[in-house]
Amino acid sequence: MTSQNFRPQKPTLDQLRAVCQPPEVRARRNAEHWTAELYLRHISIYLTAVLVRTRISANGVTGLMILAGWLMSVALLIPGIWGPLLAVVLSQVQLYFDCSDGEVARWRGTQSPRGIFIDMVGHHTTEALIPIALGYRVFRELQTQGADVSQAWPTLFVAAVLAVLLVLNRSQSLMVHAARGMAGLGKLPDTAEARAVAPMTLIGKLRLAARFLPFHKMLHAVELSLVILLMSIVSEIIGIPGIAEKWMIWILLPAVFMVNIGHFVASMASSRLR
Repeated sequence: MTSQNFRPQKPTLDQLRAVCQPPEVRARRNAEHWTAELYLRHISIYLTAVLVRTRISANGVTGLMILAGWLMSVALLIPGIWGPLLAVVLSQVQLYFDCSDGEVARWRGTQSPRGIFIDMVGHHTTEALIPIALGYRVFRELQTQGADVSQAWPTLFVAAVLAVLLVLNRSQSLMVHAARGMAGLGKLPDTAEARAVAPMTLIGKLRLAARFLPFHKMLHAVELSLVILLMSIVSEIIGIPGIAEKWMIWILLPAVFMVNIGHFVASMASSRLR
């Protein structure tokens, strides 16, 4: 199997793993979700084995990933804990499609900038829609409880601002790559060394502390859906629908603002922009 033209139409799992999950892919620190080695890549290869036997393209798989991400936000509009529970399930579906689109592309040799672009659009829009849907969920609950509209609108506004900050935080990493490309620098390797900051500086110490309290990792779709589910359970226990989700939105706003500042300062202090 030296060329994609000679790859079998019904590959074995071992053949798929060799091409679709090479060591350089499994070793990526930023591109791989923390669940990848835990279970994600072990299961996604079975989905990929089904998909490569069909006519669906890698970009088509990415489209399914985007659809699963958008449906997470729709699910949050379902009252009670069932909506957030469905959102958690959809977040896992999104993860598997997110793994499989790249695996299908590597097997067929169809990797392209267009596929990467569509993938980024999917992740950015998903993470923007989640807080907006959550804010509208709380807005409706407050109205159902007979709250004054003037008390409901601020939470919806804060949720919209939170959506912007979440997208900005994700975009900052892409801005680094764009800045390097415009400056004529090479592609930044996805390694810890490339993102390193001098450990004895203040920024280095703060970054080291962040490894022990990785709050920033909670800001992705999968983790957000789990926290929202937890908050919905708390609201059910308290007996006031939406109350815990409301406080989640208000607490996340300043926290994500600080994460954005930390992300910016860390990028400026690292060797990536030099």
